Amino acid sequence: MDIADEPAAEPRKRGRPKVSSDEDKRAHIVEVAGRVFVKYGYAGSTTAVVASEAGVSKQTLYKLFQSKEELFAAVVGAHRRLMLDLPRPAEDISIAASLERIFMIDMDEDKDADRTGFLQLVFREAAQFPELVDILQREGMLASRQHLADWLSERRAEGRLTLDDPASGARMLMDMILGGMGPPEGRARAWPDRAQLLAHLRRCIAIFAAGVGAA
Repeated sequence: MDIADEPAAEPRKRGRPKVSSDEDKRAHIVEVAGRVFVKYGYAGSTTAVVASEAGVSKQTLYKLFQSKEELFAAVVGAHRRLMLDLPRPAEDISIAASLERIFMIDMDEDKDADRTGFLQLVFREAAQFPELVDILQREGMLASRQHLADWLSERRAEGRLTLDDPASGARMLMDMILGGMGPPEGRARAWPDRAQLLAHLRRCIAIFAAGVGAA
């Protein structure tokens, strides 16, 4: 995807207005920055590298993101949806099947590689850079956990599971599933093949579902 730094003006057309060029550039820069952070780590990544790989000037990047921290926050926010597919409507399937969809354990391999790489980055970099903890919590884990707790609360209200503390249940699920997806030692060391990983994730979900008496 090529994003020109200064696109040529085009005649205005009728119909649905186009997304602004700044929004296009912002989304593109965030996508590229995610790959750069995963490849080089937070310390080894610079805004200059991101700008170069995104095909924009540093001035354009700083117009949209005032600092590397702000850019990292945008990447975390963009990846939140790769962690949990929430919010989502109620489904006429089992709780376990819904949780498999929420955590997207059958995600295609390219997206799964992106998600795994970013998870490993998060686990690795958070300890080294304390200033990132607030970003990771605010833009990623806390927002995702609240969405999951809300979903569990809704299913409890429907009488489909028994759970005294949905927030604790959400934390438990995320610790099990995301920890299995992106362990600190790396997926290659933790899981000999994808089949064993998927079996582990489904086992975690099944144990949780049984524990809350899920329908």
